[in-house]
Amino acid sequence: MKNKTVIFSLLTGLAFSGYGYSEQLTIERIYGSPALDGTAPQNLKVSPDGQRITFIQGKENDYERYDLWEYNIASGKTQLLFDADDLHTGNESLSDEEKARRERMREYGSGIMYYEWSKDGKALLFPLAGDAYYYRIGDEKAKRLLNTPEFETDIQFSPKGHYISYIREQNLYVMDIASGEEFPITKEGGGNIKNGMAEFVAQEEMERMTGYWWSPDESKIAFTRIDETPVEIITRSEIYADSIKMIEQRYPRAGTPNAKVALAIYDLKASKTDWVDMGKEQDIYFARGNWMNDNQHFTYQWQSRDQKTLQLRSFDTKTGKQKQLLEEKSNTWVNLHNGLRFLNSTEQFIWLSEKDGFKHIYLHNNDGSLVKQLTKGDWVVNEIAAVDEASKTLYFTGRVDTPIEEHLYKVGFDGSGLARISQRSGFHKIAFSDDASVYVDDFSTVNTPPQVSLHKADGEQVAWLHENAVTEGHPLYPYMANWIAPEFGKFKTQDGVTLHYRLWKPKEIKGKHPVIVFVYGGPHAQIVTNEWYKQRGLLMQHWVNKGYIVFTVDNRGSNYRGKAFEEPIYERMGEIEVQDQVAGVKFLHTLPYVDKQRIGIYGHSYGGYMALMAMFKAGDYFSAGVSGAPVTDWLLYDTHYTERYMGNPKTNADAYTNSSVFPYAKNLKGKLLIYHGMADDNVLFTHSTRLYKHLQDLSLPFEVMDYPGKKHSIRGKETGIHLYKTITNFFDRNLHPEAH
Repeated sequence: MKNKTVIFSLLTGLAFSGYGYSEQLTIERIYGSPALDGTAPQNLKVSPDGQRITFIQGKENDYERYDLWEYNIASGKTQLLFDADDLHTGNESLSDEEKARRERMREYGSGIMYYEWSKDGKALLFPLAGDAYYYRIGDEKAKRLLNTPEFETDIQFSPKGHYISYIREQNLYVMDIASGEEFPITKEGGGNIKNGMAEFVAQEEMERMTGYWWSPDESKIAFTRIDETPVEIITRSEIYADSIKMIEQRYPRAGTPNAKVALAIYDLKASKTDWVDMGKEQDIYFARGNWMNDNQHFTYQWQSRDQKTLQLRSFDTKTGKQKQLLEEKSNTWVNLHNGLRFLNSTEQFIWLSEKDGFKHIYLHNNDGSLVKQLTKGDWVVNEIAAVDEASKTLYFTGRVDTPIEEHLYKVGFDGSGLARISQRSGFHKIAFSDDASVYVDDFSTVNTPPQVSLHKADGEQVAWLHENAVTEGHPLYPYMANWIAPEFGKFKTQDGVTLHYRLWKPKEIKGKHPVIVFVYGGPHAQIVTNEWYKQRGLLMQHWVNKGYIVFTVDNRGSNYRGKAFEEPIYERMGEIEVQDQVAGVKFLHTLPYVDKQRIGIYGHSYGGYMALMAMFKAGDYFSAGVSGAPVTDWLLYDTHYTERYMGNPKTNADAYTNSSVFPYAKNLKGKLLIYHGMADDNVLFTHSTRLYKHLQDLSLPFEVMDYPGKKHSIRGKETGIHLYKTITNFFDRNLHPEAH
């Protein structure tokens, strides 16, 4: 589950009596500004030849309608490459598959949403309204390669740029760009059979959005065949303002069968498909696929159903033989990563592993044998950013200095020369050129909106791409006099574990102040960071300007502190996380300006689950709670996510009972608001409706705000305004001094 909730805007509202400032941030003035919410520029890429930087950006009058732009490094000029409206106007009717893909990727909008460079840096490919456009650098206009009534998805360049490939009606197709001739790689797709596509849990939980992979020489394509027949059909309602749709969805709930995955290799010259034997055990996950540079060996990551074993396997397309290169094991679970890189100059590869307790970089020979561990220490590597084989230098992002910031570092292939490249304190999101000569740095802090700059590999800044300085004329500038920078700090729990927190407090402390605790609390996430927090961070500014203290602590189970920090939630979700949030409240109790009787909690998704568990299990510490789109019973959530942390309910039923909110609901003492999208296909609306009925049967009063037609992220400007007003008004009513 991912808590990438939609960018909303800030609220107007009356400050508490005696608090408040003359110039409060408001929705009408701030909503949608790319300078504040980080929507422009987006999807930045350095061309493979290192000559251009491309990105998509919303229109001045419509920040969710995207065009494709270019920055020329040599000239220093920025220009619009393609206006989406010049290529396609009118409604973009997305296919159901594309709607699902975008929801899984948490990407929203219309126009040119994605694009891809050819490997030689001479051409661009981008989908628009279900078709594909091809642009060769220097041409006057883009060429439309696809113009069909069907909606093609997952459109890719072949490695040498001679072909494009795509999914149409659950089959994999290839088109020769020069001739325009297309041919199907598969033909039997349809119904429960999906070729070259990623299944639901692969998209939602594994961050794998494709189901096919080209060999580097374009001679072969590896692809998966998904059979969803075993997956349970659930009937759910999507409730809209003026209609109700009954949806039959194949949704693999915890403990139920997954889709069957088969792997094939298609030879383009021979027009032949060979199937890969992945073993007798069929109840497994296909996690990743990668070709070695020899065009002969396809590697895939095989994960056991219980996710305690991950194997990197190699399939020889000439001999049909397989070899296990690596195996990772854990008593709890093995986290997936995207850190496999095969080197061109040697028969070696880079691999990320948590086998020493922290995610680090390892160098292996192509036969799987270990050459050397390149990084080590009580800190984590985040991602591999680039590999410079000429200088034998590896660039990566990580948390060497502090877990609350992300920086760019380098290290030699022999493990020597570890050094930090990015210098400004904060968060650095990095995109390198293929030759590792230059990179784009998308930088921010909790007080600094995103700034995008171009750098040489040694960190020297070449140019601003989006300086976004908060000077006169910037949307944030009028409010800087009242801007409040949060404090970052640490405290220890009773059992000696250090937790990081972030605390906003009003500029003027007048007596005792109410507190809003913002929580996520789930695995694979972190919210106490020194980075721009988009509109939600502005919401916190609004709250603190109204006189609230706003507090967040990353409990055990959250990310970037090492495996031992994550693992206490294993088979015990909703236990240690609540204990650590209570420890945070006890820390707040030590602050003289905190009103112990007026502490509220708010979270969405896993944070919504946490808000419920806090209200039900720790009602003496929280007097009001807002729970958004919460999981209420892990038996209702999907296999890959839930079983990773909870085991299989068929063999561990008690753990699921204990981690459900229902056994504790009877203990509700404070005020509770629950909201949910009524067309949510991730955390199904059933999670909340079951809780509604349960609380009603217990005769416990609570408040509800449900959103017709909305998915998990509760998208939409007006809806967002309403949601944030609803949350704020709830806290105003229940944490206001007169409420007690």
